[in-house]
Amino acid sequence: MELLKAIAENLTSVKEKSPLIHHITNYVTVNDCANMVLALGGSPVMADDIEEVQQMVSFAGALVINIGTLNQRTIESMIAAGKKANELGIPVILDPVGVGATDLRTKTADRLLKEVKMSVIRGNMSEIKILSGLNVEIKGVDSAADDTDGREIAVGLSKRLNCAVAITGAVDIIAEGDKVCLISNGDKILSKVTGTGCMSTSLIGTYAGASKDYFTAAVAGVMTMGLAGELAFKSLESEDGIGTFKVRLFDEIYKMNEEKLISGGKLLF
Repeated sequence: MELLKAIAENLTSVKEKSPLIHHITNYVTVNDCANMVLALGGSPVMADDIEEVQQMVSFAGALVINIGTLNQRTIESMIAAGKKANELGIPVILDPVGVGATDLRTKTADRLLKEVKMSVIRGNMSEIKILSGLNVEIKGVDSAADDTDGREIAVGLSKRLNCAVAITGAVDIIAEGDKVCLISNGDKILSKVTGTGCMSTSLIGTYAGASKDYFTAAVAGVMTMGLAGELAFKSLESEDGIGTFKVRLFDEIYKMNEEKLISGGKLLF
């Protein structure tokens, strides 16, 4: 209950502060991520040119880095922005989309982890296992790994990198050192909409931009997406499809409040 109250307070802080969340993200989901930040109460900016990222991130409450559609130009922007954020004490949230699928993604993720201190890493089970040095099957940017030893993997990576680690799946796992929280909110229809993982990372970034408690921000972002997915699915009529669901998902994020988070959050420890 204490964590749920902290999450609710974090949401109130987001709405009061409207933190600027700087993204260097992928072009498949960039618009959805921007609108997700707005729906929660933050202010998004999607600047990725090397000539402006350091200046832009200096105004931000958090930096979100997403490697979903990599190119050589944005890789350098990610590194430059991440280093500037570290210098200024601004949290950096990494979404290692599809790491392990290609050498470029794996080398880029490794470089980011070596050169930039992350506050939160959010990925699916395959992505987090790859970052942990395990050999797993990769299916494009989707997870093909089972959740065996997920808790231990999240804790191990968190301790090694000294950051919060969020593994999203049927049951989400959030770890920061020995502190672990499991989240059972969500609905399988979320997997039918491209970018719900990316949007979850943007929610984490928004919560982190209004708080220095990055474990709580990670739990809040993941739980908010799951809970909104449940509420959006329940609102559907029999003839509605995933297009309607996506619209309702944004509506539920926009309507999210302290009472819904406290009453609807499904946390296990």
